[in-house]
Amino acid sequence: MDSRQMVDIVTKACDDKRAENIVILDMKEVSLMADYFLICDASNERQVQAIAREVKDVAEEQGISVKRMEGFDKARWVLVDIGDVVCHVFHRDERMYYNLEKLWGDAPQLEVKL
Repeated sequence: MDSRQMVDIVTKACDDKRAENIVILDMKEVSLMADYFLICDASNERQVQAIAREVKDVAEEQGISVKRMEGFDKARWVLVDIGDVVCHVFHRDERMYYNLEKLWGDAPQLEVKL
């Protein structure tokens, strides 16, 4: 499975748990960390955890190895690393503070397909 297919799977998993403001950044030309960053947010910690858990579960069901998940307990910013795709699930307040879209402003945004 290529990284574009992986980001589509992660996008659907986030949307299924009602993630808001989903943004996909194409990182291939600006970073060696990953091909794509998916960034989304939720209004409370419980929903942040539900989204992150769904991303992890769906990835594993598809045979995609989850490299690590960080921040799950506090649920303010959960990072789910599945190799070529890194999913950032933010609490809405944290997302505005860190503003990854601006930080990685050189990365083109992709259309979110649901």
